[in-house]
Amino acid sequence: MSPRILYNDSDVDLLARIMKAEALGEGEEGMLMVGNVVVNRVVANCDVFKDTRTISEVVYQKNAFSGVGQPLFNQPVNAKEKELALRNIDGYRIEPATNALWFKNPGSNVSCPQQFYGELSGRYKNHCFYAPGAKLNCDL
Repeated sequence: MSPRILYNDSDVDLLARIMKAEALGEGEEGMLMVGNVVVNRVVANCDVFKDTRTISEVVYQKNAFSGVGQPLFNQPVNAKEKELALRNIDGYRIEPATNALWFKNPGSNVSCPQQFYGELSGRYKNHCFYAPGAKLNCDL
């Protein structure tokens, strides 16, 4: 399988860091779902992501991820976390984040809003995932 996106070693490290910062408490599957969102944003053709064609552009897009700049984001990642990032880059996708472009963590025992930036595609532990509606024509 060829990778979904072009990448280099620093992209793998950056993707692993944002996955860890956003979803370490959600385990490997939760981290993979966050990775799905990042990679989906790189490949999405809808207007909101038309200027984000690299992992770095997606991660550092203004107000894109609350984990950027947090202490956990700035810590080194281990081999397993890099392996998870590479799985996403290589095309691994997992529901409910398969076509998700957004996620939100409303906290435990709090329902996911049906609408966020997109339509609710599902929940995994504390994270709610949202896919774009057909009107956005994102080609995921």
